[in-house]
Amino acid sequence: KELIIDPIVRWAGNPNINLVVKFLFLPITLQLLDLQIFAAPRITLKPLVPTFPCFASIAVSLLDKPSVDFGLKLLGGDVMAIPGLYQFIQEQIRTQIANMYLWPQNLVIPILDESLGAIKKPVGILYVKVVKAVQLLKKDLLGASDPYVKLSLSGERLTAKKTSVKMKNLNPEWNEEFRMTVKDPKSQFLKVHVYDWEKIGKHNNLGMQVVPLSLLVPHQKKELTLDLMKNISLNNNKNKYRGKLVLELTFNPFKEDSLNYSGRHLDNSSTTTNNKELGEGHMSRHSIGGLLIVTIPGAENVEGNHHNNPYALVTFRGEEKRTKLMKKTRNPKWNEEFQFVLDEPPLKEKIHIQVMSRRTGFGFRPKETLGHVEISLVDVIHNGRINQKYHLINSKSGFVSVDIRWKVI
Repeated sequence: KELIIDPIVRWAGNPNINLVVKFLFLPITLQLLDLQIFAAPRITLKPLVPTFPCFASIAVSLLDKPSVDFGLKLLGGDVMAIPGLYQFIQEQIRTQIANMYLWPQNLVIPILDESLGAIKKPVGILYVKVVKAVQLLKKDLLGASDPYVKLSLSGERLTAKKTSVKMKNLNPEWNEEFRMTVKDPKSQFLKVHVYDWEKIGKHNNLGMQVVPLSLLVPHQKKELTLDLMKNISLNNNKNKYRGKLVLELTFNPFKEDSLNYSGRHLDNSSTTTNNKELGEGHMSRHSIGGLLIVTIPGAENVEGNHHNNPYALVTFRGEEKRTKLMKKTRNPKWNEEFQFVLDEPPLKEKIHIQVMSRRTGFGFRPKETLGHVEISLVDVIHNGRINQKYHLINSKSGFVSVDIRWKVI
């Protein structure tokens, strides 16, 4: 399903690079010499697909902090000869690069477009309960740390989930619950970071850990007590004790995907019942939660009075999500997907989709509406999916394409 390459990279050159730095409006010329780089990257090609070039994305991370060596001259003198400065600059560079790309954090480069079907679709929901932490590090000189927890899934660009901040507490209790959509429970992992909140400046790292979702049995709650580490690398002997974090995890696959993870068939007899026979309050298939997936492929013949830079705005239960803006077009192609995790099916609700245009420069009328549509979700819940083209209200000839799916847990 994926190809992992762990090369060793050594590069030594003899560049002569001049850098001009302005300090108090005075230009200062620095000379960069003898640049050498040593790194141990991990390159992952995934997922493997039958479409050329046979993988959908490239993920690059570092298995350890890189080594960067160079000389720096100022006014003909070697700046690196200053006692302590060489080690300080080197460690700062190594730390900054590691903060961004040290495994499991990585740089993901998409190769194939999602419209080709290479990108995985959600197959279930991960329920995460952040229970408590024990014996966290004390980062503040004048008091205890102010910890909070940040959660994210590997391979996702969605905004990370955050707990509340517990002020001046090294043994905080949160008991806060979060829901996250899962695309590949066999390869994805949960990334957990604990930070010390700061009113001003960067939040200090108190510790982190990763949990492979492959450890979870579908529909079974698993309590984990994690030893927090400074980072996850091959050199774990440098990690001192940073406390523990207690989590409760449950992975619930969608019914249509349950066979892939449980190895058994589910009773789908209720899904074949005629919708007319299911009265309100008696829909066994529709009485539990799931995932509402809204995809906006694009629009046609949309036209503004002052500018044509369309984007779509999706509003559901007061939450707004928007596509990227397409410049100077009447036929935008977005192909963007939005997800809403729900505790119960939205049988009596509607979703509002509005096509807007925004001026890219200065001027009057920065925004204007190009039309809208409201879609009742009852048919989506009954049938599992609708994929239609809708005429935009308050538009002469504009249409928007909408694909909405409902996946039951």
